[in-house]
Amino acid sequence: MAILSVRDLTVTFGKDAISAVRSVDFDVLENETLCIIGESGSGKSTTAFAVLGLLPGSAALSGSIVYRSQELVGLSDGAMNRIRGKKIAMIFQEPMTALNPVMTVGQQITEPLRLHLGKSESEARREALKLLEVVKIPDPEQRLRQYPHELSGGMRQRVMIAMALACEPDILIADEPTTALDVTIQAEILDLLREIQVSRGLSVVFITHDLGVVARIADRVVVMLDGQIVETGAAWQVFNAPVHAYTRQLLSAALRADTAKDREASAAEIPASDVILEIENITKTYPGARTGFLKPRKPVHAVQGISFSLRKGETLGIVGESGCGKTTLSRCILNLVQPTSGRILFAGEDITDQGEAAWRDLRKKVQIVFQDPYSSLNPRLSVGRALAEPLKVHKGLSFSEALPFVKDLLAEVGLPLEAADRYPHEFSGGQRQRIVIARALVLEPDLIIADEAVSALDVTIQAQVLKLLKDIQSRRGLSFIFITHDLAVLRDFCDRALVLYAGRVVEEGDVETLFRSPREDYTRQLRDAAPIPEIAMPGADGGVGRGG
Repeated sequence: MAILSVRDLTVTFGKDAISAVRSVDFDVLENETLCIIGESGSGKSTTAFAVLGLLPGSAALSGSIVYRSQELVGLSDGAMNRIRGKKIAMIFQEPMTALNPVMTVGQQITEPLRLHLGKSESEARREALKLLEVVKIPDPEQRLRQYPHELSGGMRQRVMIAMALACEPDILIADEPTTALDVTIQAEILDLLREIQVSRGLSVVFITHDLGVVARIADRVVVMLDGQIVETGAAWQVFNAPVHAYTRQLLSAALRADTAKDREASAAEIPASDVILEIENITKTYPGARTGFLKPRKPVHAVQGISFSLRKGETLGIVGESGCGKTTLSRCILNLVQPTSGRILFAGEDITDQGEAAWRDLRKKVQIVFQDPYSSLNPRLSVGRALAEPLKVHKGLSFSEALPFVKDLLAEVGLPLEAADRYPHEFSGGQRQRIVIARALVLEPDLIIADEAVSALDVTIQAQVLKLLKDIQSRRGLSFIFITHDLAVLRDFCDRALVLYAGRVVEEGDVETLFRSPREDYTRQLRDAAPIPEIAMPGADGGVGRGG
């Protein structure tokens, strides 16, 4: 039986009535998980916001949204507030921006309990404590007193789930809730949601672009493209017999951590003597916070005695959970953080204690591609100016002198020449990532460090960007250090890998060897937690096997 029915839902924005969602129809059934998939801009989140009455004032909505025989379209703000949070709750994609930074965790969980259920402060606090226990947060008494920035990403996401469950809603809408999480934390959150769904009889609407996640949790799937639904059906049916060409495209583009990579060159073919980077026993220790009044600080060992080498034309993956030291290590290599001890040699030269003047020249040879291209691009500079700026700083070229190089770079990363006159906000996420890659290439570096460079991209855009990086590497002979938490990306793109845990390398080797026969339990744990975009056909007993 349908608990929520959406019919002919259309959402437009602005005076020009730009369509974001067009004639969308779907039902959410009792106790089911409905996954809505599609690329950025397909209308997934806009549909969810429409259901919750959270569209901005510039939006115009038509159609019907019925929850338990009650029409939500046209409902007053007061009436909608009695539905939102209490009957239909939402988990947002980024808990750090969704949570109030100046309110404690306890204050944020108790607020809906007091507003919607009329509980007293003490009653709400007791209930908040139980909710943190339900979402399996350790030491819940302490967490209630803490602020969001004091928690890890996984714990913040659990707090968001606790807040959404506070008023025991019938429907839980989760908008990309695991996109930025490590693979093991993602698996824990998905298992937790499934467990809560079964115990409370929830209906879940799960919005995602990760097909491995869909395979793991979905009962039914809705596929959206350009604001419209192009396919819907049982999850096993959509995965095994997709009808629409776009669904087939999504499935074919999805990388799999359980499938060996197919690359033209292997690390073994690169001469071992052709080393471009050597890291010798690098350690980085921070003072840490005080444990009490006038007590000494407890040091934080972010990186502990890491050593490795990187050859020309090779791609080294660095994988591990948040806090394992991946980003700190990359910042040490880039001289953005000074290591506490150890040596860094680039092309045979010790660059560990080089001054800023020396690093000005070295930065031409070592570049970085950040995870979020939007925040790493200057919004006030056109793309052409952003790409020309390094040429001005390092080579003294004027904009007109740099323009031919800029045009060549845009062509190399697959962007039109007119992109030079546009600004970052005028591009999609995938296009912005191509711009950041072009900027990293402008000074013709020997080494590029990519820090979670494709983690937030849609499956087809991710495949395009990875192919672009491979093509550029082949043409230019670049070396890559590729930091990621996505095991499928690691297996597809990297030659060798370091597995980090608590600031140390726990395993190192050829990627295929690490996946087929890992030596360490932690490596096996990472591998086995990676979701696989595959669902078994229904068995003779009518059961459905989900991918893991």
